[in-house]
Amino acid sequence: MKRRDWIQASLGAVAAGAVVGRAEAKTTGLRIIDTHTHFYDPSREQGVPWPPENSPLYRTVLPEDWRKVAAPCGVHETVVVEASEWVADNQWVLDLAAEDKSIVGLVGNLDPHDGAFETNLRRLAANPLYRGVRWRSNLVSLTDGWDEVVAGARLLAELDLQLDINGPVEVLERVATLSSEVPELRIVIDHVGGAGDPRAIKSGWAEAMQVLAKQPKVFVKVSGMPEQTKNEWGKAPVETEFYLPILNPLWDWFGEDRLIYGSNWPVSDKGTSYASMLGIVRPFFEGKGAVAAEKYFSLNAKAAYKWVDRQA
Repeated sequence: MKRRDWIQASLGAVAAGAVVGRAEAKTTGLRIIDTHTHFYDPSREQGVPWPPENSPLYRTVLPEDWRKVAAPCGVHETVVVEASEWVADNQWVLDLAAEDKSIVGLVGNLDPHDGAFETNLRRLAANPLYRGVRWRSNLVSLTDGWDEVVAGARLLAELDLQLDINGPVEVLERVATLSSEVPELRIVIDHVGGAGDPRAIKSGWAEAMQVLAKQPKVFVKVSGMPEQTKNEWGKAPVETEFYLPILNPLWDWFGEDRLIYGSNWPVSDKGTSYASMLGIVRPFFEGKGAVAAEKYFSLNAKAAYKWVDRQA
């Protein structure tokens, strides 16, 4: 890092684009909760519905594998997000968590259009590590069966659970409507709302995110950015300044209280390494001050997910 860049970083000028991301530039005592990891095991007798066999991601991925890349960066706790649509796999992750205290929460995968949604949700939520569900738009319709979507959201709020949303820009308007109808529900927008490559941000993204920002219980997970660039596998840019067209407006719209750290590992390998991915966002949020960094890396996740502190 050049002397000029170091001086600008020390003055909190990361947002101006002067700093190259570095995972090793650590704030003393900063606790980091990684709110977006995926664990799965294709070697199980039943296999896995995701990822596909022809993907580089098709391999056994367990907590110990995540720790190998995360622990050297000072990250030791994670909220797992279930990518499998098989109901039984919600319990599979909870069984992993029973043996591994690095897992401080699970965002499960249940379809509100399934007639057994309420039964399954109440059963799984009896485990305090079960913190909510994710609705991925390619698996769960957020347009058809709207009454079921709203009913599912209301049940989540009743149980003090949260909802992750993963989908393209086109679904964000429906999410804003859902938040208006169920204002007590905590909603986390995954992967910066599908902004796309910072060099060509998707049409409608800024408008949709500004509407969502008006909903006080909508959070945004700053994850998945390198994977959305138009680069070869593992060769996404790792300079913080490259991602400022996304980071700066998110900060302006959602502020220091509603932005959350997540890696999207191992999918993040599509973009870059775990250390480089963390190194992209770390200077930006540390440049906002110690309080903002602590909120981004752990406290905002606590507010959104109410993850379980297993260090106590």
